[in-house]
Amino acid sequence: MATLKQNLTAEFLGSMFLVIVAIGSTILPVEVFHVDTGVAVFMNAMAVAMVLYALIETFGPISGAHFNPAVTLSLFLTKDISARKASMYVLIQIIGGMVGLLVTHLMFWDVNDTLLTISENSKTPSLYFAEFIGTFALLAVIYGCVRAGSKNTPLAVSFIVGGLLITTSSTMYANPVVTLARVFTYAMCGITPGDAVIFMMAEIIGAIAAAAVIGKLLYPKKLDSVCTPYNCPPKLIEIK
Repeated sequence: MATLKQNLTAEFLGSMFLVIVAIGSTILPVEVFHVDTGVAVFMNAMAVAMVLYALIETFGPISGAHFNPAVTLSLFLTKDISARKASMYVLIQIIGGMVGLLVTHLMFWDVNDTLLTISENSKTPSLYFAEFIGTFALLAVIYGCVRAGSKNTPLAVSFIVGGLLITTSSTMYANPVVTLARVFTYAMCGITPGDAVIFMMAEIIGAIAAAAVIGKLLYPKKLDSVCTPYNCPPKLIEIK
C-alpha cells in the first residue's frame, strides 16, 4: 500500500503534467504553428485525452489519480477519502498545477518570454453552465467505472474529458486547479480572474451534484460485478 508521501508525490506530478498539457497544447498550435482556432481546440482535446490516460495509468495505483480538487471533494462527500487526506490532496494539486504553469511557459520562452501574466479572456454565463455540466459528467464516469469494477476506467475518463473538450461551450476546464493556472497564462485557453472564480464555483457545484446523484443514489457502493440491464443478478437490481 502506498504511503502518504507517495500519494502526495503522485498527485503533485499528475497535476503538474495535466496543466502542462492543458496549456502547452494550446500554445504550440497557436503561437508556433499559427493554426486556426478550431484546429487548435481539436489538438488540445486529443493531447489532453492521451496524456490524461497515461497519467491515470501511471499514478492511479498510487494515489487514485485525482489531479483535480473537484474529484477529491466529491470523493470526500461520499466518504471515499478522509478530510485530512483530501485537504492535503487539494493543496498539493494546486502547487503542482502552478508549477506546471511555470514549466509550460519556460518551455515556450523563445516564443513568448512571459513567465506570468493575467489573462483577459472573458467568459459568458452559458460557459459557466457548461462547466457545471462537464464536471458532473466527469464525476459520473469516474463513479460509474470505479464502482462497477470497469477495467477501462482510465480510457473512459480520458474519453469523456477529450470528448467534452470539443463538445462543451467552455471547452471543459472541469478542474479548479486547471482553471486557476489558466488565469496566469497568455495562451488562448486563459481566463480572467473574475470568470475563473465563477468557473470554479460551477465546478464545485457540479462535483457536489455528482456526489449526490451518482455517488450516493446510483452507485452507493461498489457492485459485485458488471452487467447489462438485461442480465443483472437480482441482488444488483433489487430496489429497497
